[in-house]
Amino acid sequence: MTTSNLTNRKILLFWYPLLLTWLMMAIEGPYLAAIIARLPQSKYNLAAFGVSFSFALIIEAPVIMLMSASIALIKGASSFRRLRSFTVALNIGITMLNLIFLIPPVFSLVTVRLIGLEKPIADLVYQTSICLLPWAPAIGYRRFYQGLMIKAHQTRKVTFGTIFRLLSMSVTALLLTLFSNLHGAVIGGVSLSTGVVFEAIATRLLVSETRKRTLGTKESGPLIPFSEIISFYTPLALTSIIGLSVRPAIVFFMGQSRMALETLAVLPIINALLFIFAAIGLSFQEVGVALMGEQMENKVKVRTFALGIATLVCLAYALIALTPFSSVWFQSISGLSDELTEFAIPPAQFLILMPWLSVYLSYQRSLMVNMRATRFISRASAIEVVGIILALILTINFMDLIGAIAASIALTSGRLMSTTYLQWKS
Repeated sequence: MTTSNLTNRKILLFWYPLLLTWLMMAIEGPYLAAIIARLPQSKYNLAAFGVSFSFALIIEAPVIMLMSASIALIKGASSFRRLRSFTVALNIGITMLNLIFLIPPVFSLVTVRLIGLEKPIADLVYQTSICLLPWAPAIGYRRFYQGLMIKAHQTRKVTFGTIFRLLSMSVTALLLTLFSNLHGAVIGGVSLSTGVVFEAIATRLLVSETRKRTLGTKESGPLIPFSEIISFYTPLALTSIIGLSVRPAIVFFMGQSRMALETLAVLPIINALLFIFAAIGLSFQEVGVALMGEQMENKVKVRTFALGIATLVCLAYALIALTPFSSVWFQSISGLSDELTEFAIPPAQFLILMPWLSVYLSYQRSLMVNMRATRFISRASAIEVVGIILALILTINFMDLIGAIAASIALTSGRLMSTTYLQWKS
């Protein structure tokens, strides 16, 4: 498929495999949370799993944008080899960072002294974080190759790789639940790592033909220097780092808020629900990068499609959050108790604008990537984080709101500030 004569149908056919991929990944959270919620000491294990996953996302942050970088920068054999070397170096760096974080005195300083976690939760977080060591480098490896497949318009192969991830994760979680005495949070960590490792292996196998073809393509221009890759990618990496660094910040504020344990227990469940809808937006960024056109000739068509999807996603989320189905989701599907179900519904309702904003933010970012104006993306993320932290200070320290509600208000406020800034710059 070419980007000329782009229609809504062509965008949909290109996008839907990526959408399925992100939706399958979004199922991971609710699936594992539902298992943990049904195991002993569910409140502590849900809280520990949520905190561990937040730390894992921070460490993973520098590699998240490798998919967009592959689509935008790989033109042939030389740029492929350069970006592959860059990916390997990045993976080594984040693994070393993770190992430093897991040094017991460093870990204790962050989790117990700074965040204020109770000792039983901090111990569970440590065990789970060790299990998540392979998570970040495996994701960096497969996102590099997934970008290559998307550039070749082989989005269905991306979906096949994610199917391997879900199957291996599910089998691991079920086997450990049935035949081990591991804590629920640890089961979640092992299952997630197993899934992404299998997905990385499957992606490498699926991309073999495209990889050979790329290595056989000579580029007409000069060899892309590492300095250019670093200049292009640094703002993208900072975007992810800044954006995901807000998770530990939220955990810190939640630990200081009213009803802290209940808040930490329900946040993974609420985030899992939100991520199902936010994933629709996240899946659209690479679509915009790939289909916008060399001269931005498809900008209006891509934007119109994004606005339509954003509206539909927001309405779908509202049908759950604002109706009795919210109780079905939190209690029957996610396995929360009556008390935690009642506690989780109001903050979920405060997040009603987030699905719409996620889709539109992905369109805005794809526009900036194509314009090679990635610095505005990182600045927008910084604005979002500052807005979230200021809102948390206001709602928790001055208004004394329950932590989960304060987090929902802060997340929405920050995202509104971010999209407003990018709209101004675009």
